[in-house]
Amino acid sequence: MYNKAVAVSLVVALLVSLFSGCIESEKSTNNQPSVRILYPKNNILVSSLVMISGTCHDPDGDDEILSVEVRINDGKWNKADNTIKWSYDWNTYDYDDGDYFIYVRCWDGELYSDVEMVIVEVDNPEFVETDSHKWALFVATANFPEENESKLGNGGLFLAEKMASYLIEKCDYSTSNVIILFDDGWIREYNGLGEKVMTLQQRYHEYDITYGGALKENVERSIIRIINESNKYRDSEVFLWIFNHGYGDANNTLTGGKLLESSQIFLWDDILSDRDLGEMLFPLKSDKVTIIVDACFCGGFADKTILNIPTALLFRSGIPRSGRVVIAGASKFRVGYASTTHGPLFTILWFEGLTSGLADGYRSGILNLGKPRKFNIFKDGKVSVEEAFYYARYKLSTDDDYEDFSKMEPQINDRYPHRWLFLSRKGLILGED
Repeated sequence: MYNKAVAVSLVVALLVSLFSGCIESEKSTNNQPSVRILYPKNNILVSSLVMISGTCHDPDGDDEILSVEVRINDGKWNKADNTIKWSYDWNTYDYDDGDYFIYVRCWDGELYSDVEMVIVEVDNPEFVETDSHKWALFVATANFPEENESKLGNGGLFLAEKMASYLIEKCDYSTSNVIILFDDGWIREYNGLGEKVMTLQQRYHEYDITYGGALKENVERSIIRIINESNKYRDSEVFLWIFNHGYGDANNTLTGGKLLESSQIFLWDDILSDRDLGEMLFPLKSDKVTIIVDACFCGGFADKTILNIPTALLFRSGIPRSGRVVIAGASKFRVGYASTTHGPLFTILWFEGLTSGLADGYRSGILNLGKPRKFNIFKDGKVSVEEAFYYARYKLSTDDDYEDFSKMEPQINDRYPHRWLFLSRKGLILGED
């Protein structure tokens, strides 16, 4: 009996030791994650909007990074967007010129990474060139829907860059006064349908313009910056272009569900209504302003519904004012169209008429449908913002190639330099003093 008890005890002890060894060997050890800053590089000059970005790595192989945090100098830690490929928008307008330390760390739920650090110099010019009191803001949000079939691709970005280059090369806009906000600030593979590749600021750029994400806060801060700077000069000129999906009911072919609603356009993280934009632009004093909104159901941004009929007083946006030409790429009741590789159709035609000279001499015609002039005596070799609109409007309504898009019905509210009998006979010429 005693021998049996001893034998059982030995077996139990052996089994316990074996299982203890198994449990010990399978116990996982959490390894410290790591973080890298890809932009900005160490010891470079930065200005305006800076998109700090980088990557994180979890050596355990499951990429379970719970958060990434960014700190400027001795300030507080701020949460960045996303984790494995992360970014953080830093508005340097809120900071004095000088050297700044950027610190970044990531957290996997148990351990923080070592802190990564770069030093940069903020240099925001206090004054602009005396002959370049011109500002431009381009906003395009195309790839925020989860469904790929609803995404608009990178065409809006490419078109914005073409227009920006034109303003810089032909209209004397300073590169430091041009801003492009696109998506969340990242370029994605497969024309916007795939994974993140790099941030806009990491790409090669022909011109040193400001890039950032089309977040509502960035839009508001960019507009405030432009207003504060342009209001210093009596000869200032401002160009604003916004493109994305508009908010409405495409199945309602009569009014798009917008009869008793304002026009609205999607940003990356929010919705911008025509009244929101009107409130943002209210302090703007410049008397030479071009505003183009290209989206479905966007006529309300120009205070127009359809057939050149004004929006009811209760739904006015407050955007059209003296000195402004406000253009909507579609009526308040109609959808717009866009190419995923080239951008929105109306703006493509408007820009074609502007840059090719083909729009020279076009006038409003009946219901602002656009009408070309037959005789060269009415042409002066220059194309105004309004002439380019009437060219695009005429092409959409008469060209067989655009028959499927003729119901877009772009709208215009022209108050340059003033309303009605005080309109300019030629119109607003970009870049002309």
